[in-house]
Amino acid sequence: MAGPAGLIEAPRVDFPAAVPVVEAVRRWQHWLAVERRVSQHTLDAYSRDLSAFLGFLADHLGGQPGLDELSALRAADFRSWLAGRVNQGLAARSTARALAVVRGFFRHLDREGLAHNPAVAAVRTPRQPRTLPRPLSVDQATATIETIGEFATAPWMARRDTALVALLYGAGLRIGEALGLNRRDLPTGDDGNDGVLVITGKGGKQRMVPLLAFVRAAIANYVAECPHTLEPHGPLFVGARGGRLNPSVVQKQLRRLRGVLGLPESATPHALRHSFATHLLAGGGDLRTIQELLGHASLSTTQRYTEVDAERLLESYDAAHPRARG
Repeated sequence: MAGPAGLIEAPRVDFPAAVPVVEAVRRWQHWLAVERRVSQHTLDAYSRDLSAFLGFLADHLGGQPGLDELSALRAADFRSWLAGRVNQGLAARSTARALAVVRGFFRHLDREGLAHNPAVAAVRTPRQPRTLPRPLSVDQATATIETIGEFATAPWMARRDTALVALLYGAGLRIGEALGLNRRDLPTGDDGNDGVLVITGKGGKQRMVPLLAFVRAAIANYVAECPHTLEPHGPLFVGARGGRLNPSVVQKQLRRLRGVLGLPESATPHALRHSFATHLLAGGGDLRTIQELLGHASLSTTQRYTEVDAERLLESYDAAHPRARG
């Protein structure tokens, strides 16, 4: 959780290792939080992955691993750990992330001059099934924005929920990015950026995202109706008591909406971001621009949307062409 000054705290995770390794873990966590500026959620997940790895080593080696034991690990030891995860039924994507975490920790040990082990770099990352984003259709996204407010318990909350989903779909934000906005982040036009939102995404990287007129109107309606004072340095989207809105509230509302509108299980807050990208591409947007708007570090990540668009095109072709069904 965040400390009194809003700083990220090291999660209270048990690390089954000798004291020098535990101390190295704490310094690694501090480096992730301060230098890499990862989110609290990411730091918690990375810490759990590393703790599970060290727990495996304690069983595998017959005692809590120290720095010498980490230096002496062979590629076969790392493969035994990966095989154990497979036997536990853990997903390949989760295991790939865990391996990346372990590699990162060993790089940290190397930088600190505490341990050197080239074997971990020789271990192959598990092959992951290629999954495509699952966007909503234009009609489904529109219906989501128009209907989400019907489940709110107060008129101002209805406007809040409408503004939030409009922002997710209209600007392609991650749910964490949207809920992390403060009141002062809204563009005022005083700096010449009227209608442009500056978003701080993963790794602290900033990008500029234009706010469409319907998104600006939805946010303005919510701000005008909100009974809580939205301080400049305070959250833009607030809950019933005026604190920063919890993502579980939004997720719950979308689950209720799925049943009413007959939306698929994939209709989550993140699906609105996928829809933003897919619909931009279908409308003629170029990949580089979409990459910038989404804040993707790699163009290859954005290129997945070309496959989605091609898949949807083929589905439409099969459904409409008179010879498609033989």
